[in-house]
Amino acid sequence: MRRLLNTAEVLTTFNPEQPWTLSSKVALRDESFGALAYHYGNRRLVFLKSRDLVDLVRDLEHHDKAADAIVATVGPERFDTYVRALDALVESEVICER
Repeated sequence: MRRLLNTAEVLTTFNPEQPWTLSSKVALRDESFGALAYHYGNRRLVFLKSRDLVDLVRDLEHHDKAADAIVATVGPERFDTYVRALDALVESEVICER
């Protein structure tokens, strides 16, 4: 499926060397599996399927770059896995650049 872009939309891909944060348009609700993220702008409901991912998303704003948050929250051995997860959250507009 191809997504048509409005001229005001900007495509962003996740860069772990940049600072990121939970979007101000997103509410997180803790669940037994992790959390639900609801975006009030695009009305998307996203499942964060692990407690570690929820902790990482909440911790992003406390670090100068996302790479530091990943290492501090889940460890360097799972870095690539969480870069992919955060990239998907950028696509869903759950997280955004600071």
